[in-house]
Amino acid sequence: MSQQGPLIVVSHGERQASVVSRASRSIFPVLDIDWSEASRGIERFQPAAVFVPTTEGAGVGLDRLAGQLAAMQPYVPLIVADPPMPCPDNALPFSSLNEGIDRFDRRLNAALRVRTLHATVLRRLAGNPAAPSLPDADPIRDATVLLIGRGAAYPTLSVAFGERLGVVGALSIEAAAKHLNARDLDGVVISEGFARRVVDALLTVLAEDTRFRNLPIAVPAGGPWATYDLPNLEVMPSEPHHAVSTFLPLVRQHAFEARLHRTLKSMDAGGLLDPRTGLLTGDAFHRELNMAIRQTRSSGASLSIARFSLGQQHERPLFDAARILSRLMRRMDFGTLEADGSIVVVFADADLRNAQMIARRLSSVMKHTTLSAKRTVRIDPQVTLTASRFDDSAVSLLTRLSSEARAAS
Repeated sequence: MSQQGPLIVVSHGERQASVVSRASRSIFPVLDIDWSEASRGIERFQPAAVFVPTTEGAGVGLDRLAGQLAAMQPYVPLIVADPPMPCPDNALPFSSLNEGIDRFDRRLNAALRVRTLHATVLRRLAGNPAAPSLPDADPIRDATVLLIGRGAAYPTLSVAFGERLGVVGALSIEAAAKHLNARDLDGVVISEGFARRVVDALLTVLAEDTRFRNLPIAVPAGGPWATYDLPNLEVMPSEPHHAVSTFLPLVRQHAFEARLHRTLKSMDAGGLLDPRTGLLTGDAFHRELNMAIRQTRSSGASLSIARFSLGQQHERPLFDAARILSRLMRRMDFGTLEADGSIVVVFADADLRNAQMIARRLSSVMKHTTLSAKRTVRIDPQVTLTASRFDDSAVSLLTRLSSEARAAS
């Protein structure tokens, strides 16, 4: 992967560039810089990535280094071997360096793909001032991890991760597979309670599927995990809050990557898609609905519309549900997230009976996979449906849908 700028290795007087493999050296120059020169060196050389093989003797230098890199654009990955606790938000952990330097290559290349994607988004935004801007909120606010386990540590890990980001729990591998296929995730945490062969089979499947290969994956200690082709695989510390602090930077990077993909998709659609939800923006939705009504009237086809009311006002569950719907909807259907927190979806070429079946399936998936703002409360979407009439306009159809939703409540 071609990248501008060198890979900078920051140490405390020793020459540590030797820990970087030939594969990485073939990509770009590798420079050793002392901690005392780190800030000036980064400003001068504008690195593509920074690696800290040891934090011994760094003192507060690691925090300053992380802050300097976090302010740079495009994204500059900071990889830290066995980072201390607490570690900076953007310090990607790299544990067990002695298990194989090829793991470093995979970790570095996965991070550089995010950098390249960020550079692409920035370039396209600069060339299109009318495009939707890239959100500047912490990506962890949009992040969701899948926690798999059934041992004594599972409840504690669930609470520890749940304090920082969205958590979907699975007590079995079968339940985990359903979540992996139904929604976008930013990490997988495999807790205790499974035999070694079961974890081995799961990691093998994740490594062979391109949808999941780059996911951050945390595994319990005690296995030769380095053999799997999983760039962001990390051994999870035994202490729950230590595990969260170690794993969160990898999750944050993946959530940032997902945000970049949604922004590019929105730009490819001419700004018609909301990058936060993957659904149409409000204006684009109303234009599309007017056009769909005209086409339905001229062809004599059916058109139905559904409102999913989630009973939530917090952004996380609303965006979470919207992104799930954007993945599951048929390609000919379209929807939007309304200002009142409801999601309106138009089912093209579907009469009321067919629309009820489609809405029931979508509602069931949201009920079992959408995160609630209160972890003890399950999302249970209330669905209202209506079908278009020959004399309907977008306004009259939406007004009738709203009236029926109020009557149902």
